[in-house]
Amino acid sequence: MKQLVVISGKGGTGKTSILASFARLAASAGPLAIADCDVEAPDLALLLPGEDIRTERFWSGRRARIDADSCTLCGSCMDWCRSGAIQIERPPFVDPLACEGCGVCALVCTVDAVSFAENQAGVWMERRTAFGPLIHAALGIAQDNSGKLVARVREEARTVARRDGIDLVLVDGPPGIGCPVHASVTGCDLAVVVTEPTPSGEHDLERVLQLLDHFRIPAAVLINKHDLSSRFTARIEALASRAHAQVVGRLPFSPEVPRALARGELPLAVAEVAVPLASAWRKILMLLRSSVVGHADRPRTLAEVPSDTPRLG
Repeated sequence: MKQLVVISGKGGTGKTSILASFARLAASAGPLAIADCDVEAPDLALLLPGEDIRTERFWSGRRARIDADSCTLCGSCMDWCRSGAIQIERPPFVDPLACEGCGVCALVCTVDAVSFAENQAGVWMERRTAFGPLIHAALGIAQDNSGKLVARVREEARTVARRDGIDLVLVDGPPGIGCPVHASVTGCDLAVVVTEPTPSGEHDLERVLQLLDHFRIPAAVLINKHDLSSRFTARIEALASRAHAQVVGRLPFSPEVPRALARGELPLAVAEVAVPLASAWRKILMLLRSSVVGHADRPRTLAEVPSDTPRLG
C-alpha cells in the first residue's frame, strides 16, 4: 500500500483542491482511499460529495468534575488551577472548555470531591464517494490533541483500504509544521508540498522541506500560480533543488478556478489548469513507483542515496 500526502507550509495555497483533483485522476485507474487530516478546518468533503455511512466519536483527554455534595468550598482547587477552569460557588463549577485535565485539583482536594470524565474531542466519519472511501473528521471547539485525531483518521483510512483491497491512500494534510502535520506525514511514501511564488511561500516551503528531511519522507514540490512572480518561482525551484525535491508541476493563475470551486467543480474543469495538473500527477506516480520511495531503509536525506539509485531531484 502506497501513501501519498499533500501538504503546504501555509494555508490558502490550493492544497485541498489540488488533492481532490489528484483523487479524480487516480480514480480513473481504480478506487482509492482518501484521508482528510486537516481536522481543524476539514473541507475536502465539500469537493468530494457523497454519503457519510459511519460516524464515530473521538475520545481524548479528560475533564474534571466536582461532587457538590462532597465539596466543602475551601477553594484550594480554584487557587491551584492554572487554567482558571474552576469556580467555587454553590454548586462548584468546572468549565469543560478551559479544563486541561492536569489533575492538580484532585491532588489538593482534601475530601476527594474531584473525579474525571473521558472527554469527547471530536468526531470522525467514513464517506462513500465516487472516487473511493473518504475518512474525514472534525475537531471539537476548543479541543487540543488534534495530532491524535489525525493519527486516528489515517489509521482508519488504512483499515478501510485493506478492507476494500485498495493499494493507494491519498492524505490531505494540514498546513504548517506542527503536531498535526507530523501525524499526517509520518510513514508516508511521498509528500507533495504545494507552494506559491511569494516571500511567505518560499519561507514556509523551506520549513516544510526541513521537516520532511527530519522524518526521512521523500518530497516533491508543486508550484501553484507560478506566473504571479517569475523571480520567486525561480527561487522556489532553486530551494527545491537544494533539498533534492523534484518540482513536479507549475500551475498557472486562473480566476476561473475559484469560480469552478464555487460551483462545486474541481480545478480540472479549467482547461489551462487541467493539463499541468494531469502532467504533475503522472510525475508523482512515477516517483511513487521508484525504488527510493517506500524503501524501508532509506537514509536520512536523499543526498545520501547511493549514486546509482534514482533520486527525486
